[in-house]
Amino acid sequence: MLRGLLSVLVFGSALLHIRAEYKGPRVHVYVFKPLTMVFIILLALQGARPDASPYKYAIIAGLGFSLVGDIFLMLPLKRVIAGLASFLVAHLCYIVAFSANIRLSVSGFLLAFFLLYVIIMFAVLFPHLGKMKLPVLVYELVIVMMAWRAVERWAQIGDTGALLALAGAILFVISDSAWATNQFVRRY
Repeated sequence: MLRGLLSVLVFGSALLHIRAEYKGPRVHVYVFKPLTMVFIILLALQGARPDASPYKYAIIAGLGFSLVGDIFLMLPLKRVIAGLASFLVAHLCYIVAFSANIRLSVSGFLLAFFLLYVIIMFAVLFPHLGKMKLPVLVYELVIVMMAWRAVERWAQIGDTGALLALAGAILFVISDSAWATNQFVRRY
């Protein structure tokens, strides 16, 4: 029952955040963006038993660092470096989670796909990065590694949880790419 309620709260808070992004008021963004993450963390904690696996602990830690990253990037004087660092640590947590209890395997095609993605994204961003070239490159490499590990986990385990984690990883890559394009290229 609590999981159902938290799921409804996640969905409702996320909708209110999206609405606030487009229609305001801005203060609602400051409330509902982090509140959505808090509800997601509470939902993840509901599934974590005292004897929970390293996977669950790493996911919960990653969600916590994602919340911190969101807060840094929402501040009136955006703390881009602090936000990137928080999300970088979150992705490292997700890599640990997605690597738990699976073997390390490397698909040449998959690796080539992700490296091509990094090359294209970095080429788009490069002229606009200034001093941020190295941090953004490192971040891009880590986030595609996170997505690669999510793909590998799904390929090896094949359950619904692994598929949902893969969907989340892909959405994270897409949203970070959109954010980076807006932040560095379009400067909205």
